[in-house]
Amino acid sequence: MDGPYSLATEWHEPGHFHQWGTPLSTPPTPPTPPTPTTARRLVQLYAGLVLYGASSALLVRAGLGLEPWGVLHQGLARLSGLTIGVVSIIVGAAVLLLWIPLRQRPGLGTVSNVFLVGLAMDGTLALVPDAHGLAVRIVTMAAGIALNGVATGLYISADFGPGPRDGLMTGLHRRTGRSIRLMRTVIEVTVVVTGFALGGTIGVGTVLYAVSIGPLAQLFLKVFAVPRASERSPVVAAGSPERAILGP
Repeated sequence: MDGPYSLATEWHEPGHFHQWGTPLSTPPTPPTPPTPTTARRLVQLYAGLVLYGASSALLVRAGLGLEPWGVLHQGLARLSGLTIGVVSIIVGAAVLLLWIPLRQRPGLGTVSNVFLVGLAMDGTLALVPDAHGLAVRIVTMAAGIALNGVATGLYISADFGPGPRDGLMTGLHRRTGRSIRLMRTVIEVTVVVTGFALGGTIGVGTVLYAVSIGPLAQLFLKVFAVPRASERSPVVAAGSPERAILGP
Protein backbone atom coordinates (compact mmCIF):
# COMPACT_ATOMS: atom_id res chain seq x y z
CA MET A 1 0.00 0.00 0.00
CA ASP A 2 1.36 3.46 -0.91
CA GLY A 3 1.48 6.41 1.50
CA PRO A 4 2.29 6.45 5.21
CA TYR A 5 0.46 3.18 5.94
CA SER A 6 1.39 -0.49 5.47
CA LEU A 7 0.01 -3.81 6.58
CA ALA A 8 2.35 -4.01 9.55
CA THR A 9 3.14 -0.45 10.52
CA GLU A 10 1.08 2.70 10.88
CA TRP A 11 2.82 6.07 11.05
CA HIS A 12 1.47 8.70 13.42
CA GLU A 13 4.17 11.33 14.04
CA PRO A 14 7.92 11.57 13.57
CA GLY A 15 9.68 9.02 15.70
CA HIS A 16 6.54 7.16 16.85
CA PHE A 17 5.02 4.09 15.19
CA HIS A 18 2.38 1.46 15.93
CA GLN A 19 3.07 -2.09 14.86
CA TRP A 20 0.13 -4.49 15.23
CA GLY A 21 -1.31 -2.16 17.82
CA THR A 22 1.89 -2.06 19.95
CA PRO A 23 3.56 1.39 20.37
CA LEU A 24 7.20 1.59 19.41
CA SER A 25 9.55 4.53 20.03
CA THR A 26 12.96 5.50 18.82
CA PRO A 27 15.77 4.88 21.35
CA PRO A 28 15.77 7.62 24.02
CA THR A 29 18.43 10.28 23.87
CA PRO A 30 21.02 9.80 26.63
CA PRO A 31 20.31 12.26 29.45
CA THR A 32 22.40 15.40 29.54
CA PRO A 33 24.70 15.49 32.58
CA PRO A 34 23.19 17.85 35.18
CA THR A 35 24.73 21.31 35.38
CA PRO A 36 25.12 23.25 38.61
CA THR A 37 22.04 25.30 39.36
CA THR A 38 21.84 28.99 39.94
CA ALA A 39 20.82 28.14 43.49
CA ARG A 40 24.22 26.56 44.15
CA ARG A 41 25.99 29.59 42.76
CA LEU A 42 23.90 31.91 44.92
CA VAL A 43 24.72 29.85 48.00
CA GLN A 44 28.42 30.08 47.16
CA LEU A 45 28.18 33.81 46.56
CA TYR A 46 26.48 34.70 49.81
CA ALA A 47 28.36 32.16 51.93
CA GLY A 48 31.60 33.57 50.53
CA LEU A 49 30.67 37.18 51.20
CA VAL A 50 29.56 36.47 54.78
CA LEU A 51 32.72 34.46 55.40
CA TYR A 52 34.83 37.25 53.90
CA GLY A 53 33.40 39.76 56.36
CA ALA A 54 33.80 37.33 59.26
CA SER A 55 37.42 36.54 58.35
CA SER A 56 38.25 40.24 58.12
CA ALA A 57 36.77 40.68 61.60
CA LEU A 58 39.07 37.95 62.92
CA LEU A 59 42.05 39.91 61.63
CA VAL A 60 40.77 42.94 63.53
CA ARG A 61 40.43 40.91 66.73
CA ALA A 62 43.93 39.43 66.30
CA GLY A 63 45.42 42.94 66.25
CA LEU A 64 48.48 41.86 64.30
CA GLY A 65 47.76 43.73 61.08
CA LEU A 66 44.90 43.87 58.59
CA GLU A 67 44.56 43.24 54.87
CA PRO A 68 45.27 46.37 52.76
CA TRP A 69 41.70 47.66 52.44
CA GLY A 70 41.05 46.73 56.06
CA VAL A 71 43.82 49.10 57.12
CA LEU A 72 42.03 51.93 55.33
CA HIS A 73 38.64 50.97 56.74
CA GLN A 74 39.99 50.81 60.28
CA GLY A 75 41.74 54.16 59.94
CA LEU A 76 38.58 55.83 58.63
CA ALA A 77 36.51 54.18 61.35
CA ARG A 78 38.78 55.58 64.07
CA LEU A 79 38.66 59.00 62.46
CA SER A 80 34.90 59.10 61.93
CA GLY A 81 33.60 57.15 64.91
CA LEU A 82 31.64 54.81 62.63
CA THR A 83 31.97 51.03 62.85
CA ILE A 84 34.50 49.44 60.54
CA GLY A 85 31.70 47.53 58.79
CA VAL A 86 29.77 50.71 58.02
CA VAL A 87 32.96 52.33 56.73
CA SER A 88 33.54 49.29 54.52
CA ILE A 89 30.06 49.74 53.02
CA ILE A 90 30.61 53.46 52.40
CA VAL A 91 34.04 52.90 50.82
CA GLY A 92 32.66 50.06 48.68
CA ALA A 93 29.86 52.28 47.40
CA ALA A 94 32.32 55.10 46.68
CA VAL A 95 34.63 52.75 44.78
CA LEU A 96 31.64 51.48 42.81
CA LEU A 97 30.98 55.04 41.63
CA LEU A 98 34.49 55.04 40.16
CA TRP A 99 33.34 52.23 37.85
CA ILE A 100 31.24 54.74 35.87
CA PRO A 101 34.13 56.52 34.08
CA LEU A 102 35.92 53.15 33.79
CA ARG A 103 32.83 51.72 32.03
CA GLN A 104 32.71 48.70 34.28
CA ARG A 105 29.43 46.79 34.52
CA PRO A 106 28.48 45.54 38.01
CA GLY A 107 26.79 42.22 38.66
CA LEU A 108 24.70 40.85 41.48
CA GLY A 109 27.86 39.85 43.34
CA THR A 110 29.25 43.36 43.02
CA VAL A 111 26.29 45.04 44.70
CA SER A 112 25.93 42.26 47.28
CA ASN A 113 29.63 42.62 48.14
CA VAL A 114 29.21 46.31 49.00
CA PHE A 115 26.65 45.64 51.74
CA LEU A 116 27.05 42.08 52.94
CA VAL A 117 30.78 42.09 53.76
CA GLY A 118 30.45 45.12 56.03
CA LEU A 119 27.35 43.76 57.76
CA ALA A 120 29.01 40.38 58.35
CA MET A 121 32.11 42.11 59.67
CA ASP A 122 30.20 44.16 62.23
CA GLY A 123 28.13 41.14 63.22
CA THR A 124 31.23 39.03 63.83
CA LEU A 125 32.93 41.79 65.81
CA ALA A 126 29.84 41.99 68.04
CA LEU A 127 30.10 38.25 68.78
CA VAL A 128 33.85 37.62 68.93
CA PRO A 129 35.87 39.26 71.74
CA ASP A 130 39.39 40.60 71.42
CA ALA A 131 42.11 37.94 71.34
CA HIS A 132 44.42 38.05 74.39
CA GLY A 133 47.83 36.44 74.57
CA LEU A 134 50.25 36.16 71.67
CA ALA A 135 49.44 32.52 70.92
CA VAL A 136 45.70 33.20 70.68
CA ARG A 137 46.30 36.26 68.52
CA ILE A 138 48.51 34.28 66.12
CA VAL A 139 45.90 31.52 65.80
CA THR A 140 43.16 34.09 65.25
CA MET A 141 45.24 35.85 62.60
CA ALA A 142 46.02 32.56 60.80
CA ALA A 143 42.35 31.58 60.88
CA GLY A 144 41.35 34.95 59.47
CA ILE A 145 43.81 34.71 56.57
CA ALA A 146 42.90 31.09 55.76
CA LEU A 147 39.15 31.72 55.90
CA ASN A 148 39.60 34.80 53.74
CA GLY A 149 41.15 32.56 51.10
CA VAL A 150 38.19 30.16 51.37
CA ALA A 151 35.77 33.07 51.09
CA THR A 152 37.55 34.44 48.03
CA GLY A 153 37.33 31.07 46.29
CA LEU A 154 33.63 30.75 47.13
CA TYR A 155 32.37 34.11 45.93
CA ILE A 156 34.61 34.46 42.87
CA SER A 157 33.79 30.92 41.69
CA ALA A 158 30.10 31.79 41.88
CA ASP A 159 30.81 34.20 39.00
CA PHE A 160 28.21 36.87 39.74
CA GLY A 161 30.64 39.71 39.13
CA PRO A 162 33.75 41.03 40.91
CA GLY A 163 33.73 43.01 44.10
CA PRO A 164 33.94 46.79 43.74
CA ARG A 165 37.65 46.91 44.67
CA ASP A 166 38.62 44.08 42.32
CA GLY A 167 36.61 45.74 39.56
CA LEU A 168 38.50 48.98 40.13
CA MET A 169 41.76 47.13 39.47
CA THR A 170 40.51 45.42 36.33
CA GLY A 171 38.91 48.64 35.09
CA LEU A 172 42.14 50.59 35.47
CA HIS A 173 43.96 47.74 33.77
CA ARG A 174 41.67 47.99 30.74
CA ARG A 175 41.74 51.78 30.57
CA THR A 176 45.48 52.25 31.06
CA GLY A 177 46.85 49.10 29.45
CA ARG A 178 48.99 48.48 32.53
CA SER A 179 49.15 45.04 34.11
CA ILE A 180 46.66 44.02 36.80
CA ARG A 181 49.58 43.28 39.10
CA LEU A 182 50.80 46.87 38.77
CA MET A 183 47.32 48.35 39.23
CA ARG A 184 46.71 46.18 42.29
CA THR A 185 50.07 47.14 43.79
CA VAL A 186 49.53 50.87 43.25
CA ILE A 187 46.01 50.80 44.71
CA GLU A 188 46.87 48.63 47.70
CA VAL A 189 50.02 50.58 48.60
CA THR A 190 47.95 53.76 48.41
CA VAL A 191 45.18 52.45 50.68
CA VAL A 192 47.65 50.95 53.16
CA VAL A 193 49.66 54.16 53.49
CA THR A 194 46.50 56.25 53.77
CA GLY A 195 44.93 53.87 56.29
CA PHE A 196 48.08 53.72 58.40
CA ALA A 197 48.28 57.52 58.47
CA LEU A 198 44.69 57.55 59.76
CA GLY A 199 45.41 55.01 62.51
CA GLY A 200 44.87 51.67 60.80
CA THR A 201 46.87 48.65 61.98
CA ILE A 202 49.82 47.36 59.94
CA GLY A 203 51.78 44.36 61.14
CA VAL A 204 52.88 40.83 60.45
CA GLY A 205 49.30 39.96 59.50
CA THR A 206 49.41 42.53 56.69
CA VAL A 207 52.57 40.97 55.27
CA LEU A 208 51.37 37.38 55.66
CA TYR A 209 48.08 38.26 54.02
CA ALA A 210 49.84 39.88 51.07
CA VAL A 211 52.06 36.86 50.37
CA SER A 212 49.49 34.13 51.04
CA ILE A 213 46.16 35.33 49.67
CA GLY A 214 47.14 34.66 46.05
CA PRO A 215 48.05 30.98 46.55
CA LEU A 216 45.09 30.45 48.90
CA ALA A 217 42.66 32.01 46.43
CA GLN A 218 44.07 29.91 43.60
CA LEU A 219 43.63 26.73 45.65
CA PHE A 220 40.04 27.44 46.67
CA LEU A 221 39.04 28.67 43.22
CA LYS A 222 39.80 25.12 42.07
CA VAL A 223 38.01 23.54 45.05
CA PHE A 224 34.81 25.53 44.51
CA ALA A 225 34.93 25.79 40.71
CA VAL A 226 31.46 25.68 39.13
CA PRO A 227 31.32 24.14 35.63
CA ARG A 228 29.86 26.66 33.24
CA ALA A 229 26.56 26.15 31.45
CA SER A 230 26.28 27.10 27.77
CA GLU A 231 24.58 30.39 28.65
CA ARG A 232 25.79 32.85 31.23
CA SER A 233 23.40 34.32 33.76
CA PRO A 234 22.12 37.81 32.89
CA VAL A 235 23.15 39.02 36.36
CA VAL A 236 26.81 38.19 35.78
CA ALA A 237 29.15 41.03 34.96
CA ALA A 238 31.54 40.53 32.09
CA GLY A 239 35.17 39.88 32.73
CA SER A 240 37.30 37.50 34.76
CA PRO A 241 37.27 38.67 38.38
CA GLU A 242 39.73 35.99 39.47
CA ARG A 243 42.41 37.81 37.46
CA ALA A 244 42.23 40.66 39.97
CA ILE A 245 43.70 38.26 42.53
CA LEU A 246 45.76 35.91 40.42
CA GLY A 247 46.52 37.71 37.18
CA PRO A 248 49.86 39.22 36.22
